[in-house]
Amino acid sequence: MKSIILIPALLLSFLQLGCKNGTATTDTGKIPDLESSGPETASRNTDFAPAFDGQTRVKGIKTSTAFEVDILAQDLGRPWAVVNLPDNRLLISEKSGHLLIVSTDGKSKKKITGMPQVDANAQGGLLDVALDPSFATNRILYFSYSEPYGGVNHTAIAKARLSTDESRVEDVQVIFRATPSYAGRLHYGSRLAFDKQGALYATIGERSDKPMRVLAQDQSTYLGKVLKLTQDGKAYPGNPQISGWKPEIYSTGHRNPQGLAIHPADGSIWESEMGPRGGDEINRIQPGMNYGWPTITYGEEYSGLTIGDGISQKEGLEQPVYFWDPSVSPSGMDFYTGSIAEWKNNLMVGCLSGEKIIRLKIENNKVVGEEWLLENYGERFRDVLSGRDGHLYAVTDSGKLFRVRAK
Repeated sequence: MKSIILIPALLLSFLQLGCKNGTATTDTGKIPDLESSGPETASRNTDFAPAFDGQTRVKGIKTSTAFEVDILAQDLGRPWAVVNLPDNRLLISEKSGHLLIVSTDGKSKKKITGMPQVDANAQGGLLDVALDPSFATNRILYFSYSEPYGGVNHTAIAKARLSTDESRVEDVQVIFRATPSYAGRLHYGSRLAFDKQGALYATIGERSDKPMRVLAQDQSTYLGKVLKLTQDGKAYPGNPQISGWKPEIYSTGHRNPQGLAIHPADGSIWESEMGPRGGDEINRIQPGMNYGWPTITYGEEYSGLTIGDGISQKEGLEQPVYFWDPSVSPSGMDFYTGSIAEWKNNLMVGCLSGEKIIRLKIENNKVVGEEWLLENYGERFRDVLSGRDGHLYAVTDSGKLFRVRAK
């Protein structure tokens, strides 16, 4: 659901118009006087009290460093994920079922063939992509997708080798299937990330519909979970060993987790997930913990009805580090490691219905500042990447590739 954000007329004069035709624009100083209030001004959908100070609507911050925004490409189809190749080029997944290699200036594009069939209806298709930690020598990449299976579907994770000429993938192997399968079209989740030890983390959605969402609390299924896997799709050694839990499960109780990032300083695992009407979350993922969906939530049904018992806290269930209400629909995210010093280790969150990138400043595992970036472009930001070259990249549902760099 798209949030309606009312901006006082006085503030409109501070909005940078920005260019949508590929030329650069400076996007700073957009909203003044944020030190005492946050960027969100719209009314909340629910009246659940935050569990602690700073769990939502923290003070606003604004970037003092001048930066430029470039639209490098506008014809990427329906991109879902963007990662860096070792030489800084961009590898982008496209929902219809293929990968693209795009030069960092956006001018050169190369299609990769050989991918398996995907169910591209609604929220399905080819989803995330990640490079093997040894990609520079073994050329293996991993990808997730909605796999059709006898009239139903599920989230699948596969690996393959990129051919020497970069024209196709070879030796495709499905290493994991998130069962049970279901005849649905929503909430596949499906972000992938490797940690420094080579473990593969994967987020799996709970498939949305009421008969399925309860499986987020059923540890004998993979729905509504964060998984920790070996590079062959098996349970990673040292995973939580809890009675009744499948061995691949790292955490449980998630709704539609479309963001996953590993903190560059301490290696902690962070996840974003879309709530229902309100209640979008940022979570710091701990092994063996239950993040509560659908038992607790800061949101409500799209109809306005309460969910379950209509509670946002319960003993034994984890609280989000941060939540948004109204919804911003957080999708792909990344910790910033680029050339703008004041953004160092800030969490950059792409937003769909929110049509912006949100910068979260985090200290001691708490959000202490929030800034809205690029909202004047009116784009659904599907994924963001802190690039090897020090720039921030993002792809949008309309097929655009953005670059943000210090001016």
